[in-house]
Amino acid sequence: MKDGKLTGQRLFNYLNFTMPTITVYGIPNCDTIKKTLDWYKKKNIQIEFHDYKKSGITKAKLAQWSKEVGWQLLLNKKSTTWRSLTLEEQQKVNNEKMALQLMIEYPTIIKRPVIEMNNKIIVGYNEQYFSKQ
Repeated sequence: MKDGKLTGQRLFNYLNFTMPTITVYGIPNCDTIKKTLDWYKKKNIQIEFHDYKKSGITKAKLAQWSKEVGWQLLLNKKSTTWRSLTLEEQQKVNNEKMALQLMIEYPTIIKRPVIEMNNKIIVGYNEQYFSKQ
């Protein structure tokens, strides 16, 4: 450190420890996910991408999100997956336990994107909200 300034390796270490990790959860062929990833790329913000189709999602992670934002927000009733369910299957999803079970079985039914950053969860694409973070 020279004159109170961080240089070289110290600067690199400082930046690595202070930059929050941003994780975007979704599926790569989703238009909303593409728009989200493009937004971060244009802003030169590094993110980690978690592909539900390749990596799935844990019950613990879904339970954590549900506690923070509610299962109703996470469950995408406009999705093709939801619409492909029978009316009987849809009507069974009337509480958190059933919703989480369905989201584990069909991760594409989770509203996209889900973004973890700064110890917060953001659900859905909202450019104005992204800019404030």
